[in-house]
Amino acid sequence: MERKGSVTRKTGETEVSVELVLDSVKKSEINSGVPFFDHMLESMSKHGRVRMKLTCAGDRAVDDHHSVEDIGISLGQALKQALGDKTGISRFGHVTIPMDDALTLVAIDLSGRPYYKYTGPELTGSVGAFNEELTDEFLRALAMNAGINLHVKVFYGQNRHHVHETIFKALGIALYMAVSKDESLRGEVLSTKGTI
Repeated sequence: MERKGSVTRKTGETEVSVELVLDSVKKSEINSGVPFFDHMLESMSKHGRVRMKLTCAGDRAVDDHHSVEDIGISLGQALKQALGDKTGISRFGHVTIPMDDALTLVAIDLSGRPYYKYTGPELTGSVGAFNEELTDEFLRALAMNAGINLHVKVFYGQNRHHVHETIFKALGIALYMAVSKDESLRGEVLSTKGTI
């Protein structure tokens, strides 16, 4: 059975529509209105085997903050829908990936208890027109709304594009590991409490 989630979020600042399907290698259709962010989400989608159909109309005349944050909120809610009761999932995922000069670790627990921690170089500059701090805002919004325990550690990296791309690729891979079905669980939830 296809695991999917769908969310539409409309505020005075943005209108976001997200359809998300797990376990899919089909190409995503992403139009956030923020070109660099589209590229990052496409990397996350491809490496995470998550197909997304995403559109956002936002108040970009102000800046990109509301669009990026609201996409994080909407994606988090759609992911939570797609996971359902989390029966049979591996729950944990972690990976360290390089991209030329950059090296990043992402660790995830689909615990239902949201927590987000970033460590590494300050995300205070920009990649072209994209403010680096928006990656931080996206990750926080995603974790809080999906109920993910998410840790991101950038060890190093000079090229800012590479730094961000390692974050999003690693996020996709760690997420794929965590949402993957573990047949040895035989439909049980991987928790001593019996629920996650």
